[in-house]
Amino acid sequence: MRGLEEQLFSYGMPEEALMEKVGLGMKDWFMKNRKYLNNGVIVLVGPGHNGGDGLVLARELHLAGFDVSIWCPIKVKRPLTAKQLSYCSSIGITKLQQEPDASDEAIWIEALFGLAQSRPIPQAIGRLLKRREELKPGRLVSLDVPAGICSEKGRIFETGAAKASFTLTVGLIKEGLLQDSALPHVGTLVRIDIGIPKALFDSFPNTTPLKISSNDIESFELPKISPDASKYKRGRLFVVAGCKKYKGASLLALQGAMASGVGSIQTVLPTEISSALFGIVPEVIFHDYPSSEKEEIYLAKCLGKINFNRIDSLLIGPGLGIANEDWDQFSLALEEFTGLLVIDADGLNRLSSSKEGWKWLRKRQGSTWITPHINEFSRLFPDIDLSCPLKAATMAAEASGVGVLLKGAHSVIASPNGSAWQLVNTSNTVARSGFGDLLAGFISGVGALGICSKNTLNYELLAYSALIHANAAKKCEEGSNASLIAKNLGIVMKNLQR
Repeated sequence: MRGLEEQLFSYGMPEEALMEKVGLGMKDWFMKNRKYLNNGVIVLVGPGHNGGDGLVLARELHLAGFDVSIWCPIKVKRPLTAKQLSYCSSIGITKLQQEPDASDEAIWIEALFGLAQSRPIPQAIGRLLKRREELKPGRLVSLDVPAGICSEKGRIFETGAAKASFTLTVGLIKEGLLQDSALPHVGTLVRIDIGIPKALFDSFPNTTPLKISSNDIESFELPKISPDASKYKRGRLFVVAGCKKYKGASLLALQGAMASGVGSIQTVLPTEISSALFGIVPEVIFHDYPSSEKEEIYLAKCLGKINFNRIDSLLIGPGLGIANEDWDQFSLALEEFTGLLVIDADGLNRLSSSKEGWKWLRKRQGSTWITPHINEFSRLFPDIDLSCPLKAATMAAEASGVGVLLKGAHSVIASPNGSAWQLVNTSNTVARSGFGDLLAGFISGVGALGICSKNTLNYELLAYSALIHANAAKKCEEGSNASLIAKNLGIVMKNLQR
């Protein structure tokens, strides 16, 4: 965003003009949401240009007839902001001489520090913002970036941060505002358009991370299968999931696979589980897992049931549990498999405890997608800093050569070539058991479809699959548990395929 601003200035746009565009854009948003202004306005003004944006907004709201006061806890340093402050004082806007009462009914508009915050806010301001949230929750709006948050990584500084009901961010969505750590402080994120020329967006590198939401579903085409394709040419998937302890994981993974529209699904399960599931998903071909007194599921035995030449995609891991088995005992078969390998949950945990760990992924001849949550990721990539999931997933993908779907409130999808996507506007009600199992089965099925289509299997397809899954969960009106979402996922997918 800083780079874009510099380019705009190099084209001849005055800094004053950009500040006016920002402030007026924010004023337009408030005019559409006038109910927040009924009890007056207090603008918290910082020393830089974020404070200047707040002063333009304060001026416009004052001129529109609202009761506006400003408070400057830190001496204004930027000349342009100082000019805006002088003008606000000249037209009669009240400048508070001491900190505002945290219980005041007025809406607080926080314009303290904005973009590129790199150090904690003053302790006194941190305490005031904390009291404000305790006494009047939901009565603060932040401009661009809430004070006390790193706009790049989303981490909260030790002296605290503003907790906004809305954050009006300028120009581009800041990466940090989408990260899980920042979400409780950002509130509803609103982008203020300042008219950036399209040519500047076109100059961005392909590695610029992209925000994706339900609005993007229609902009991507699913894999196209030949109309005369048999079930074996509509994708062949094999699922290794579930054990006696986690029986449900296998069912949910299979339901996700069914929802994908893949042509053929096989699985290997202990006899008692396959007998129970046969009546629920009769379309699946079940292979009995060799009987054993132990409850552990050994991958070497499972993989022995597979004819790798007759499958396109292989999923291993959901609800598999841990077993006393060396990865080396079966890894060669996985290395030589030229189809798509999807590793989830306990498949990742087993890989983490192997001798080579994530470095083994480089040996794969075919494409590989992994789907860790934060804890599984930290076990597999212990040397990668997870303070910013977006950057962590990108680093892991580039190092390992595989597609990474790092699950979270705003899941991240990263490819080895540096491309990355982050889901937004998802539903927090689906952070429940089984949702990841459903996702693993679904993306494995979509991946198999990709292999059988005229399209190339790529990492954008992984991102799109995750988007469909998240959107189906958000749109499911029957409930938020994975079993209900599985049914809705199948309907959503069929409609998209049609």
